Amino acid sequence: MTRLFERLPPDPSYRRRARTALLLVLAAAALLRFWGLGHGIPFSVGVDEPEIMDRAVRMMKTGDFNPHFYDYPSLYIYVQVIVAIVRFITGAAAGKWGSLAEASTFDFYVWGRAMTAAIGTATVWLVYSAGLRWGTRTALLAAAVMAVMPSHVRESHFVLTDVPTTFFVMLTFLLSLRASEQPRTASFALAGVAAGLATATKYNGVVALAMPLIACVMTPSTGTARLHAALAAVGGCGAAFLIAAPYTLLDLPAFLNQFAHLSWQYRNQTVIGSIPIIYLKHLRNAFHWPTTFLVMVGFGLGLARVYAGPERLKWTLAITVPLLYFWFISNQHIVFGRYLLPIVPFLALLAAAAVAWIINRVPRSRVPRAARKAIAAALMLIAVVPVSIDAVRFNADVSRTWTTEMAYRWLLTNVPAGTSIAIESRGLLLPPSYKSSNVPQLRIHSAAEYAADGVDYLVASSQSYGAFTADPHRYPDEYSDYVRLFRETQEVARFIPSAEHPGPEMRVLKVMR
Repeated sequence: MTRLFERLPPDPSYRRRARTALLLVLAAAALLRFWGLGHGIPFSVGVDEPEIMDRAVRMMKTGDFNPHFYDYPSLYIYVQVIVAIVRFITGAAAGKWGSLAEASTFDFYVWGRAMTAAIGTATVWLVYSAGLRWGTRTALLAAAVMAVMPSHVRESHFVLTDVPTTFFVMLTFLLSLRASEQPRTASFALAGVAAGLATATKYNGVVALAMPLIACVMTPSTGTARLHAALAAVGGCGAAFLIAAPYTLLDLPAFLNQFAHLSWQYRNQTVIGSIPIIYLKHLRNAFHWPTTFLVMVGFGLGLARVYAGPERLKWTLAITVPLLYFWFISNQHIVFGRYLLPIVPFLALLAAAAVAWIINRVPRSRVPRAARKAIAAALMLIAVVPVSIDAVRFNADVSRTWTTEMAYRWLLTNVPAGTSIAIESRGLLLPPSYKSSNVPQLRIHSAAEYAADGVDYLVASSQSYGAFTADPHRYPDEYSDYVRLFRETQEVARFIPSAEHPGPEMRVLKVMR
């Protein structure tokens, strides 16, 4: 790999080595994303996965393609409908089901997650393709960083919208660069279509539309056709969005009502601490300090190139889009680390560009070839190894038996079907044969109130109570509520996390009457 950092001419042997390196990067990306896809099914799927999977399977079974849900646009739901149909046909052909009614939503999760993993792997290829504008060396290293980026690896294991949105944002980036290289109205329209698909996957994706518009302004050869190119980009974005999320218009009142409610939530939730600082900490934890430093060098290099050139457009897009998107989500008051995913490829590219720039600053006349190789290898390892360790550790953890699964198996073995159970958080789900409900915090009700409602068992999770019991001085009321609840119920099982059994601490409590 270190030879990729040498200034070699693009001869056939060099290109073969570059293709081999790319294939290895893509293989690593696929391995990390497909490893452990079955984790948590059916007892502990991702918090928001049912929002997509339940609706996709319902559409397949009913033929009603109105999602009746607009917290997300509908494109990825429709993608999962196609996946579910293919899965059902193959399963039915193998004799697994005799009718749609026999298929459970959980039968489709692994295939649905496999689609997300495939899209996540394809995003690595897009990073490489866009990175070629900086050179093969930079493109390969950027793809390698993206391949092992733990936040992207982790989210590629779930049927959520963030990884597909990242794919379409990067596709918009690539097509915007190509539009500037081949400035035709159709090229800018195609980049706008990609931005529309990003928006139809997740509303935040609308930020991608800035890329073809910036390309219109900064591409001199568009001349007087700039307005036409910009209109084509905007029109392509709008058309793609409406085609991919048609009930936005066909069910307009429902969309407007739910969108308004969603926007109100994002603007009025209480967040403890500064949102930009929270997100910066997420990025630092994802990239680790060495790669974070390289990203900062890349930003500085980008600013210099935007000011003095050459090739201002690619650098403008590479630094403007992450800043614009970061500003956009920092003004929303619901904070999740996965919301940062669309800017991660840009940061990987900036880090790789910084490495290539540093290597090119090494004076060839005074530094021996072996020393240059060592410097290149060291920088590559600094950029890739720390993040790859986290990615491998995540996959190793999801392959183990988690405390949530232990609690699930205990309940199915020791608690009869039909029992009423209140479960803290959505980290544990029970089959429909139980009268189960999921609540954010068990402390909201007392043991007497649960008894009066006919609840027989409570399942407490440290995902909810852990912060309060760990710091009772900061949360005295919450702490006392949990202490009282634990005292007034009978603990019948507890599952404590360990190296072999990751997850939250789980307590099964019997409600006394």
